[in-house]
Amino acid sequence: MSTRTFVVEDRSAGQAVAAWLADRLRLTRAAVVRLVREQRVRVAGAPCLDPERRLHAGQRVEVRLPQPNGTPSQPAGPAPRVVHVDDQVAVVDKPPGLTTMRHAEEVAEHGPRARRFLPPTLADLLPPLLPPSRRGRPLPVRAVHRLDKETSGLVVFARTPEAESCLGRQFRAHTTERLYLAVVRGRAREGRIESWLVDDRGDGRRGSGPPGQGQHAVTHVRVVEELGDFTLVECRLETGRTHQVRIHLGEAGTPLCGERVYDRPVHGRPVPDDSGAKRVALHAAMLGFDHPADGRRVRWTAPLPEDMEELLRRLRRRASG
Repeated sequence: MSTRTFVVEDRSAGQAVAAWLADRLRLTRAAVVRLVREQRVRVAGAPCLDPERRLHAGQRVEVRLPQPNGTPSQPAGPAPRVVHVDDQVAVVDKPPGLTTMRHAEEVAEHGPRARRFLPPTLADLLPPLLPPSRRGRPLPVRAVHRLDKETSGLVVFARTPEAESCLGRQFRAHTTERLYLAVVRGRAREGRIESWLVDDRGDGRRGSGPPGQGQHAVTHVRVVEELGDFTLVECRLETGRTHQVRIHLGEAGTPLCGERVYDRPVHGRPVPDDSGAKRVALHAAMLGFDHPADGRRVRWTAPLPEDMEELLRRLRRRASG
């Protein structure tokens, strides 16, 4: 973390802080707006919350830059845990609140220099945690799938182009094993959920559309523990679509605790949530695939993170009381 300090010149009076800083930091305006929203910009000693705020001559502007030398800094919260690493793959237990990798649209928008000032992703933080090359330098990793930012659990990264290609084929063919644990509102029902997912189900949200349209999605649900007005469930993915578990459980009338998107019927009101969950209660607990090196089937598991364990303890006390 470093701080850059500037003083507004007479000729710059009246300019918007975002445009003025973008020019001095040599960043895009979008990157500076992100810094403002993260409360990393102070004007005249006070936090600046409006990227369009007009500047006055002589004002002191301070900017806290998260990655001044291009090296990713560890965000607050639990650190990633490397579960397994070899020459071909790295399997990591991702904590909640950390993005798996940068979206292509974000990369295109911000450019190489501006990306240094965005919050680090798991893909950014991982190389220094792995064995280096023979020259002592961190080797790049290649993400072949992703978890949502709020979702915790297992992610595999490829360490060679060959491994990336092999794993990519398995994920596209849905031959990988992916098992999630989720805490939902209401009494969940066991069974197989099948639908066709479209980008807009009619209310601007991704969801199930007419049969045969969109992406085929199948989730197998098993009840693990009933917790009064809540349920701990296990979800095995037969396919792996974007937000599949969240959508299927929400459309079944039992949205995830902490869910704020897929928590309502089309054009309906959200299902009440008094669980106290501070994020989507979803954890990728098991991951299996054929190893790129020799084709043998490998599997790894990851325990629930502390925030979900605490949620379960609280719901158990409520259900027993």
